[in-house]
Amino acid sequence: MENSILKIENLSFSYHQIIALKDINIEIKKGEIVSLIGANGAGKTTLLKVLSAIETQQNGNIYFNADDISKSSSIKRVQLGIAQVPEGRGLFDILSVEDNLLMGAYLRNDDEIESDILDIYDLFPVLKEKKDHYAGTLSGGQQQMLAVGRALMSRPNLLLLDEPSMGLAPIIVEDIFEVLENLRKKGTTIFLVEQNAYLALSISDRAYVLENGEIVMSGNSKELIDDKRVKEAYLGM
Repeated sequence: MENSILKIENLSFSYHQIIALKDINIEIKKGEIVSLIGANGAGKTTLLKVLSAIETQQNGNIYFNADDISKSSSIKRVQLGIAQVPEGRGLFDILSVEDNLLMGAYLRNDDEIESDILDIYDLFPVLKEKKDHYAGTLSGGQQQMLAVGRALMSRPNLLLLDEPSMGLAPIIVEDIFEVLENLRKKGTTIFLVEQNAYLALSISDRAYVLENGEIVMSGNSKELIDDKRVKEAYLGM
């Protein structure tokens, strides 16, 4: 595939003797939203951890902008332009909203950090209102907004999101996913891991289906949302 930003080839990962990922092959083009759907325990979060170098793959290769980053550290991957919004958000609860945003820019030394924080406040006005509040005092939806904003402070080319809708009210989910669509329009590529299959397929260009650590289906999201097997297994239809 031409113009790819991320390419995963034959990637495998095991926890001791338990195979969590087997021969994963995924390719994402610049400017796409690509979703990964699957049931709990399918290996979705594990794959994101491997992509962020939180876990180390045993086999296969990961290419980012055509460069092999399979052995690169997590810090190096952030420097290259990969940022993750983890499941559970991973905020610094006893730091303020603004300090959490600054933590997202900890590898930067340019003069545009303050202007980028203002851009985050434009995306999520409630964060500006609460910029001096401790992150741990925010609602679940506000914390998710802050987690996204913190990741954006590293100016990523590829944004990895792990279950951004989990535990949130539908109206908050709608707001966050509208922001994701706007980010895509501005050129940010997004790899979305989401248990809400209908939501993921509705927003993404293409999708992969993960079952028991293996990719079992892939294709255009609009086609997958109408696929009988996907409907039965993931959409409750």
